[in-house]
Amino acid sequence: MVTLTVDPSGKGHYCSIQEALDAVPYEQETTIIIEEGVYHEKLFSDKRSLHMIGRKEVIITHSDGAKQKIDAMPKRGTFRSYTAFFSGEFLKMEHIIIENRAGKGSEAGQGIALYLDVDCAHLSKVRLLGSQDTLFVAPLPEKEREPNGFYGPRCFAKRKQNALFFDHGFIQGGVDFIFGGGDALFRNSVINSCEAGFVTAPSTGEKNIGLVFDHCSFTANDGVEPCSVYVMRPWREHGKVLFLSCTFGLHIHPSLRIDWPGHEGLSEGFLGCHRCRFSDERSTDASYELSNAQAISLLDAVEQRCQIFHQSTYGNV
Repeated sequence: MVTLTVDPSGKGHYCSIQEALDAVPYEQETTIIIEEGVYHEKLFSDKRSLHMIGRKEVIITHSDGAKQKIDAMPKRGTFRSYTAFFSGEFLKMEHIIIENRAGKGSEAGQGIALYLDVDCAHLSKVRLLGSQDTLFVAPLPEKEREPNGFYGPRCFAKRKQNALFFDHGFIQGGVDFIFGGGDALFRNSVINSCEAGFVTAPSTGEKNIGLVFDHCSFTANDGVEPCSVYVMRPWREHGKVLFLSCTFGLHIHPSLRIDWPGHEGLSEGFLGCHRCRFSDERSTDASYELSNAQAISLLDAVEQRCQIFHQSTYGNV
């Protein structure tokens, strides 16, 4: 185990996070302690086992947007817009803010704050800030819908299933701001819409679990109109999202989901709820309701995928 300290004042091993990451061989299990500060960096990390800890307020910020022209390609594209990219076998991250400041998706295009291609990631008290496509949990779908649509890291790699446990955190965005084909459990977190749009865009594989939200609160910034946000529009036909004991603000449309443009009426994707409520105490549509046994089974499955065992808040049924 190696422990490194990053401190912009020069009192640590390195002044930038990327320098610390570059110093670590892939196989070396490493902890990086990041001292308080604003780090204007675009991070790329491929490490077997990495633990990153922020001290006080640590902000990692960048502003790449998909519509930018940077080379011979027509545009940067979604998957080169990330502020931070992580791959490897295991990532643990605590008390860190990662943001993409590219701006609204309608103007800047997609702007990923965090791109996760890690076998298993545990994020605790992490804040992710963006507008369109804030968090991507790999894998990518097998096929693109437009030429070079996946251009970027790992676009030609064999697809592998990844898992994310996101606990006591905050994610902000406007359009499809939690998306991808990975299995993920979001627990005791705030999911905040900064504009009208869509929260999730899952591309789950047919036999995988999808995105699970357990005891999460869905909130909105001032000015976001009632019923102007859908919690799901499936990016691929088997996209799955589950909401367990969640609270939806009045910005969430009662129908909860909407079809992907051009795929209307195809009944793609799956959305399930259990014990969810709107902030005015209305229940979600009964057609989405899962039984207690189904909820427990799904929680057990996603906890095992995320390598967190026996943490279900539901107990026995």
